[in-house]
Parts: sequence; C-alpha cells; structure tokens
Amino acid sequence: MTLNSSAEVVTRELRGKVLLVTIDHAPVNALSADVRRGLLAAIDAADADAAVQAVLLVGAGRNFIGGADIREFGKPPVPPSLPDVCNRIEACTKPVVAAIHGAALGGGLEVALAAHYRVAVDGARLGLPEVQLGLLPGAGGTQRTPRLIGAQAALDLILSGRHAGAQEALALGLVDRLGSSGDILAEGLAYVHELLAAHAPVRRTCDAAALGERAASLAAVATARAQTAQKSRGLFSPLKIVDAVEAAIEQPFDEGLRIERKLFLQCIDSPQRAGLVHAFFAEREVLKAPETRTAKPRTLERIGVVGGGTMGAGIAVAALDAGLPVTMIERDDASLARGRAHIEKVYDGLIAKGRLSQQKKAEIMTRWSGSTSYDALTDADLVIEAVFEDLAVKQAVFAELDRVCKAGAVLATNTSYLDIDAIAASISRPADVIGLHFFSPANIMKLLEVVVPKQVSADVVATAFELAKKLKKTPVRAGVCDGFIGNRVLAVYRSAADAMMEDGASPYQIDAAVRAFGFPMGPFQVVDLAGGDIGWAARKRRAATRNPAARYVQIADRLCERGWFGQKTGRGFYLYPEGTRSGVPDPEVEAIIEAERARAGITPRTFTDEEIVRRYMAAMINEGAKVVHEGIALRPLDVDVTFLYGYGFPRYRGGPMKYADMVGLPKILADIREFAKEDPLFWQASPLLIDLVERGADFASLNQTA
Repeated sequence: MTLNSSAEVVTRELRGKVLLVTIDHAPVNALSADVRRGLLAAIDAADADAAVQAVLLVGAGRNFIGGADIREFGKPPVPPSLPDVCNRIEACTKPVVAAIHGAALGGGLEVALAAHYRVAVDGARLGLPEVQLGLLPGAGGTQRTPRLIGAQAALDLILSGRHAGAQEALALGLVDRLGSSGDILAEGLAYVHELLAAHAPVRRTCDAAALGERAASLAAVATARAQTAQKSRGLFSPLKIVDAVEAAIEQPFDEGLRIERKLFLQCIDSPQRAGLVHAFFAEREVLKAPETRTAKPRTLERIGVVGGGTMGAGIAVAALDAGLPVTMIERDDASLARGRAHIEKVYDGLIAKGRLSQQKKAEIMTRWSGSTSYDALTDADLVIEAVFEDLAVKQAVFAELDRVCKAGAVLATNTSYLDIDAIAASISRPADVIGLHFFSPANIMKLLEVVVPKQVSADVVATAFELAKKLKKTPVRAGVCDGFIGNRVLAVYRSAADAMMEDGASPYQIDAAVRAFGFPMGPFQVVDLAGGDIGWAARKRRAATRNPAARYVQIADRLCERGWFGQKTGRGFYLYPEGTRSGVPDPEVEAIIEAERARAGITPRTFTDEEIVRRYMAAMINEGAKVVHEGIALRPLDVDVTFLYGYGFPRYRGGPMKYADMVGLPKILADIREFAKEDPLFWQASPLLIDLVERGADFASLNQTA
C-alpha cells in the first residue's frame, strides 16, 4: 500500500508492520511547508492504523533532511510549524526510528531528535548550524540535545554550528547505532524489526537523562557563557543559545520549549540575523557570473604554479588538497627546494596538530613535482603565476608560458594590483589570460577574486569558477582596475585611517575602534601582518600618477624607511617582542607620528571611537559604490562577499553595502558630505550613492542584475 501526501514530497508505504515514511523534496529534502504537513499526516496515520507497529523515517536522494527551506526565509510562517511537527513525532504512541544518511542538519537533526531511535551510516553529517544564520535551533534542538548528550557536548555542537560525522554522533549518543552497509533503507528496516522483536518501548528524548548532575551541567553553562561573551564579541544568538540550554537544565521540558521559542523569536528580530541571512544568500549568488551561464569550463586536471614563495606554496597546497597534480617552477634549485619546504611546513603543522598522518602527507606530496625549466609545464591545463609584484617580471614569465604551454591552457596571474590587460596584451594568446587573486594564506583564505580582462574568452572565466569550486574557494568576479575590488577599496579606507591618525587619533585607538565594530584586526595591525614593505612598494609605484593635490600621509613611509615592516621585522606600527605575534604599542612610533603632524602643520584633535568607525565605514562604502558604478563589481553583494571572505568584515553585519542599507543610505551620504567640508577631493560622493538616495532606493535593489 502506497499513500502520497503533500504534493508527494512525503510518501508513506506500509511494509509489513512498519510504516515507511520517505521525505523526497529535491535537492536536499529541505523542511518546506509541504514536507512539514506530510510528516504530520504520516504520524497521525501511524497512530490511527492498528496495522502499523512502528514508523521508519528516511530521506530520498543524498540526504536525510538538509535543514530549513531557504525559500521560506523572510516570508510569513506557514503552518504547521516545525516545533509542532517535532512534538507530534515525539508524542507518537508507536516507536519512530530516524534512519540518517547524508545531511541531518538544523531542523533535519531536530526531526531526528524527536524520533525515538536513530541509526546512521557512514557519510552522515549531523549538526545544528543555526548560529551561522544568527539563530538558535528553534524546534526543540536546545532542549532535546542536552537531555540526550549532556550540556557540555550540546553547547559545543550548537555554539560551533559544526557537523559531527556518524562515528562521532554514535560516541556522543546522538545516534543509537551505526549501520555497517551504505544502504540506509535496509539498515533502517533491520533496526526497526530488531526493536519490534525486542518489544522496545517508545523512548522519548524529552525524558532522556544525560544532563546528569545539575551542578556539573550549570558549571558547563557558566563556562560556555564566559567563553562565548569573549569569543562572539557582540554577536546576539550565541548567548541566547547558552540561555536556552540553561533552561533545559533548570526547567521542565515544556517550559524549556517555551523559553527556546521566545529566544528564537528574539533572534529572528535581531539586525544581526538580517546581516547573516544576506551573507548566506550572497555567497551563493556570487557563484553565478554571466560567463558561467553561457560557457563550459575547460579541462582542469593538471596545475602549474610559477613561484614557490609564501603565496605560490599556499596556492600549491590548495590545489594538492583538491587532489590535483601540481608542477612548481622556480628559477634555481635552491629556490625550488625552499618552495617545497614551504609546502611541507604547512603539512607538518597539520601533523603536529593531529589533523594529518605522515602517510597522508607522503601520498599528497607524490602529486607535487618541481622544475627550474618552464618546459615542465607543457601538459598543464592551467598555470598560475605567483612571482614578485612587478609588471616587467610578470610579463617575462608570461612570455615563457606563451612559449611552452599547450594550446587552450589557461594562463593566470595572481597579481594583487597590476594591469592584467597589459599582461594579456604582451603575449600571442590574450584570450587565455585571467587574474586569479588569491589571499594569503592561500590554502586557508576562502576568497578568490576572478579578475576578467577585456580580451578573455568566456570559457576561461568559467574555468576559473570551476577551479574555485575544486579548491573550495568562494569566487567573486572582478573587473580590471588598480586593486580590483578588495584592494582598491582597502586603499581608500586605509587612507581614511591614515588621515585620522595624522589628524590626532592614535593607530592603537583606530585599531581598537575597528575591532570593537567586529573586525578581527584593525588596519594598522593588518599592515604589520601583511608587511609594510608591500604597501610601500605600491605607494612608490603609484607616486608618478598620484594627484599632487591629494592628501598624502607619510607616517607609514617613515616606518618603512627605518626597515620597520611589521611582524616579520619585529616592529612596525606595533612592537613585537621576541617571538610574539600580538604587538604592543610603540612609544617611538607615537613620537614619529607627532613629528609628522608638526611637519604637516596639523594641530591634533581628539576622535571618538564612534567617529572613527563612521569615517572608516563611509570611505569603504563610498568606494564600494564607485566599484559597482564602474562595473568593476557586478553587484553590491559582490563587494560584500569580497569583504566577508578576504578582509575580515564582520559576517553578522552582512558586508559593507548591506551594512550601509541597514544604517540608511541618506545617513551615509550625509556623513560623506560632512567630511567633504575638510577634504573635498578625498570625500567625493559616488554618483551611484547620490542616485540611490535621490530615488529612495538601496544597494539591495541592484543585487539581481548580474
């Protein structure tokens, strides 16, 4: 007997004594209103039918249940609510078994927790990632999880949003058994029949007793609250999660559910939720570039990397980790040996942390080969140049690639600033040249700016996006200009920070104000981390074309002239006592700043932290608007994703353009016009920003136009 319900996304079939309930809502079995209705109807049917002795919940396709239906985000709720569905599953008078394969995430895991027994197979991923969207599990997850696995384990799982594999889920007590085969239906049916044969009772998670001794559980909550307050720096939902788990310890189950719901609704209403949801959708939207819709990627089986420095080695590690063979080119044997050593150092670090075995490292390194001859790249499908940031040097490399690489090979440059059109124009196949701007460390940082020069072929752009997918990077399409999206905007808000420093704010106050806003580091800490010499070289390169009327703050140049390049030299804006990475303020730097103020004839004034952030953000937003206006970025959301993934912009604020929308564009424009009274050349409002304010529109209105 087969009964279909709710637009056939949930089907039920009587298999002997077992009602098999299958969720089949492609692509991930998300919990849409139809799925929720179907689950409710299935449990009602099971309770009403004397022939049913147990219920088995399974997911069709690759997952059990992938989580909430993102198509419902931001829309009015449609009944039945997920808490009602979970409570109904738990109240079923016949044993309900959840058979888990693939993803059981968010609401998917909450459905499984409401079942009476759980079986999982290898490859299953269980987690409650709601914190990443500014929420908490709102369908009993904060109440059932600690009752099932204890307060400490529950807090770790929910606050991190991480996924537990099947083995860990068994060890934690999230599931009752592991199936030995990959056939989830067979494993689920076998487990149900075993339970029926043993006359296993209905066993409700709300009655589970893993919370144990109240004092120990409350101590875990107190520790989590202290750590969360420190680590989550102003984030809203993590502390609400701690409150909800505390309610699981202190309150009866029904009261705990009521408190969870109240806290969940508070999270829904928080502005952080809007920023995190925007980030969630934006990072999916950036994957769609015009070229990826019209062109197919070229073959990507063998990668070449020219340059074995920090960046080249990081790119090589990212490719090796993706299973791609990598050929590295360096100018001599000693440089090549250093390049290999850079790569091995990354893997040795993972071995030291217990995250990689020696055997696995050896296996990975078999895919690496090195040469001092460009002829070793004749079979490469894509070559990434990662040499010194100098146009003539890069053009010389591309002349060699033009000579040796096969027809159709993609030739990529990792330049941060230089004119890729000029690089492409210098060889015989400009249609094959693209920019792939990785961020350091390239094996860790998620952002990849795909820089699209004038003459490039559409399938080369599609290949770059395909490479990003293989490397697990988030690609953002950018046009050619000095600095592309990220570094172009960075140069402007760095200038705003420099001007504030010369006008009276200390670099240490500016960094502290920017960190309080939510960035992991302030602008002067970033300079010290990256190396002051990099920015210095860029400033010297631009000196000939700089507008002589533009303000130019020389403080950073004074430090560089002394060889103070930041962490790598032991001092920059900060002092780095022997071996430390966290700097301390340097009185000598403050003396240099005072001397520079005097030389420039500036009487220093005080800045509030709030004024620092207003200027810093106005500069960032205004240049972001110019980047969109000029077509360097396709949409405002491309600027947002660039800053979320490459520059540490606080995710819960959604990115600079989303933040501007939340503050209100008229307010941002008013700030820019106020600051322009002091420096009209620097503070020229973007025509796009002016136009949006005049029309009463926002940046979000431009996000559908890729």
